[in-house]
Amino acid sequence: MKARIIGAAMGIAIAMPALSPDSALARDRDRDGRRDYRCEKSSGTTGLIVGGAGGALAGNAVGGGTLGTVAGGVGGALLGKHIDKKNHEKKQRRRGC
Repeated sequence: MKARIIGAAMGIAIAMPALSPDSALARDRDRDGRRDYRCEKSSGTTGLIVGGAGGALAGNAVGGGTLGTVAGGVGGALLGKHIDKKNHEKKQRRRGC
């Protein structure tokens, strides 16, 4: 029973960035109709992956076992995505986007 709950939680954590509508709305165009890559929004995917991996390692070291690893991975993924998006927003403000 616990394995199913943990598997479902991991599946949701992995699928959430793909369900975000931000990536579809972030494709700004310049005057000539070409994509303007300078001012695109970040999906936070890099932070999600790095945070999840780091959180899983930390959760395993601190809590031990499968539950500690999964909890650390999910928490680290959410925190990493948040930090990645906030960092990207600061860069965009400096660029004037």
